[in-house]
Amino acid sequence: MLYRSMLFAPGSDTKKMNKAYGLEADAIILDLEDAVAHSQKATAREQVKEFLGSPPAKPTFVRVNDAKTPFILADLQAAAGKPITGIFLAKTESAEEVKHVDWLLSLLEGEQVPEKQKLELVPFLETSLGVEKAYDIACACPRVKRLALGGNDFTTDIGTPYSTTGDEFFYARSRLVVASRAAGIEAPLDTVCPFIKDTDSLQEDAKRAQRLGFQGKMVIHPNQIGPVNTIFSPSEKEINNARKIVAAFEEAEAKGTGVIQVDGKMVEYPIVNRARQVLAIASAKGLA
Repeated sequence: MLYRSMLFAPGSDTKKMNKAYGLEADAIILDLEDAVAHSQKATAREQVKEFLGSPPAKPTFVRVNDAKTPFILADLQAAAGKPITGIFLAKTESAEEVKHVDWLLSLLEGEQVPEKQKLELVPFLETSLGVEKAYDIACACPRVKRLALGGNDFTTDIGTPYSTTGDEFFYARSRLVVASRAAGIEAPLDTVCPFIKDTDSLQEDAKRAQRLGFQGKMVIHPNQIGPVNTIFSPSEKEINNARKIVAAFEEAEAKGTGVIQVDGKMVEYPIVNRARQVLAIASAKGLA
């Protein structure tokens, strides 16, 4: 499952949680961490539990507080056993934290839950230590199918503001993409963009992440969903070009040729494999 956009909704606000499912985000993240004041943590948990009393209309994750906080067990108890896809683990900094949460989830789920029905675990890498440990975290347990980058906390940790140019994320983004590929999991999810009213900055931010190899981006406002979905979807031109490359190469391959030219560009196995990836993504999103 590839997610172009994942919308945060505060677990303390039932109205916003309900509204989120009428929007076009590929998935929803019900937030028990930064969007909820410490004094409202218990209330938010109860509201999320009640909200998830019936299956949600689209893939849903719950972001829990980090494994070093006193909130982690109660958060997991509120989410385990509910009809959700997985857990976002805030401020993950080590494989040991992931393994600990994996163990807690296994206890809460019980032995009767089949492997394919176990909750996914998405480590949220939001500090320099978490970014440096990205490969180990990605390999920590089978629940981990993708990583996520948390930009606001990361920039605070390294002592720089979140800029409109995105220079401060180049290393972190590259690190997550390469670590994910090396670990054999899906491409990661990019950080939210805090510039809610600046669509141009959002689009450039998303394009940078897409070019580096991210599968999608988390968003914090309904107006961010459309631009992000567009940027992380193959365009009609890209889809048509991919079809052309695959058709031409398969015809040439049947005649014993492994390198051809298409529109003046060399095409060999890596290029045709990328074209097939584009077509697979387009098919998964109903675009082809």
